[in-house]
Amino acid sequence: MPASQHYDVVIIGSGAAGMTAALHLANTHRVALLSKASLNQGSTRWAQGGIATVVDPEDSLEAHIEDTLIAGAGLCHQDTVELVVKESRKSIQWLIDQGVPFTPAEETLGPLNKTAPSPLNYHLTREGGHSFRRILHADDATGLAISETLTARVLQHSNIDIFEDHLAVDLITRHKLGLAEQACVGAYVLDTQLGKVRALAAKAVILATGGASKVYLYTSNPDGSSGDGIAMAWRAGCSVANMEFNQFHPTCLYHPAAKSFLISEALRGEGARLTLPNGEPFMHRFDARCELAPRDVVARAIDHEMKRLGLDHVCLDISHQDADFIRGHFPTIYQRCLELGIDITQEPLPVVPAAHYTCGGIQTSAKGQTNLPGLYAIGECAFTGLHGANRMASNSLLECVVFGRLAAEDLLTKLDSFKEAPELESWDESQVTDSDEDVVISHNWDEIRRFMWDYVGIVRTDKRLERAQHRIKLLQSEIHDYYSNYRICSGLLELRNLATVAELIIRSAQLRKESRGLHYTLDYPQAAAEARDTLLTPDSW
Repeated sequence: MPASQHYDVVIIGSGAAGMTAALHLANTHRVALLSKASLNQGSTRWAQGGIATVVDPEDSLEAHIEDTLIAGAGLCHQDTVELVVKESRKSIQWLIDQGVPFTPAEETLGPLNKTAPSPLNYHLTREGGHSFRRILHADDATGLAISETLTARVLQHSNIDIFEDHLAVDLITRHKLGLAEQACVGAYVLDTQLGKVRALAAKAVILATGGASKVYLYTSNPDGSSGDGIAMAWRAGCSVANMEFNQFHPTCLYHPAAKSFLISEALRGEGARLTLPNGEPFMHRFDARCELAPRDVVARAIDHEMKRLGLDHVCLDISHQDADFIRGHFPTIYQRCLELGIDITQEPLPVVPAAHYTCGGIQTSAKGQTNLPGLYAIGECAFTGLHGANRMASNSLLECVVFGRLAAEDLLTKLDSFKEAPELESWDESQVTDSDEDVVISHNWDEIRRFMWDYVGIVRTDKRLERAQHRIKLLQSEIHDYYSNYRICSGLLELRNLATVAELIIRSAQLRKESRGLHYTLDYPQAAAEARDTLLTPDSW
């Protein structure tokens, strides 16, 4: 077997962004698509709510842009927001053309008692921060529908080589190989089934690795959301931005048998009310929009009430709506809760906030390019300026499809001018041994996630951030020693990446001397007069 396998493009990550890019590239170029687990096990499949676009005749592109800018608390890049919103219909139509089964329109749209005809003839719902119904969805399992549809397309494509159960270790650059003209030329990847590392060479690499919410103790994300792409890009010399803005979804199911089960914001869009366990509503005390306030407002309100009253959870109640309507619009949530002994047509749900979305990430251009030639980043791992200080609901799936396509289109115009990737050296394991101390990995993993939740969570202080900074430095020293001396495994690689991302989040939070959007600190409760991005570069670290 040669030391490296060669492709035109290596795509690391198989969610909506990665598969969109692969399908746009593969008609003319050879693509490798890497997935940490099976092909459709990433965050995309768990997205319940939907994907935003303007189709209601009463809605407008300008309204979608304005809603996004307001939700972003002054930090959205307006040119990026305008680009994504204007490209949304084209991207949605592409998904429809691939066969995504969005829920068709119906006569009446629930509690608003209003008909919202759609030119695309699909049902539209509404979520927090949106001034109109503009969310296309596939019942309450939109991400699953998109993931399964695109997975089927990818599997059918002869020009896409799929590497399931492969975890990227690090990016390979020309400078690391001792060559001139810096560029990304591939990646080392671990086959987690065989325990072997292989080198994949390429003219270009696309990171579509998702976010880093697993850095927190409670999260709605799957286990793979460990910030791998962000950490690898940082180690390769890429800049990152706004890592302090971590969105906490207000409503994850609070139940000992339910791991990371998200309760879609669409429930609140259809009239569900947040209450204390005694049935008393409370959102009206925090925001005039009540349950339809942006997620940061709702999450802080819940956090405040839980701490004020010493509660383990609050409640989300949609039982006042028609039972058939609930079962018809939220079949996945209804069935899962029923399995756990909760009938949402008859009783409220216990819910808590949980880490949900990484708004910052690898700094890119409007076409996904990083500052490292030959390296692109798309989806949740990227920072484009779309989300600002707070992501508006259902803009994230849209971002994946828009930038997956735009990055692919940009590459299609440039790949022929890129240098062929050099032959890569084999992974050297001659100086390491098998570990008999794997407990170190699990212990350090748990410790990072707990102190990040306690010290760098929904509400922060300077003192908490100092404690977190002290702990992460000590842990990184232990992790570096472990990485240097023992044979790698998926748990160690993810721990290493989590530690890197945790430090980026902590440092970014320390630099922001204000409260804005998702970053709320008791020491600086007001927003600064001027909104600025937090930019970190490896050279200035």
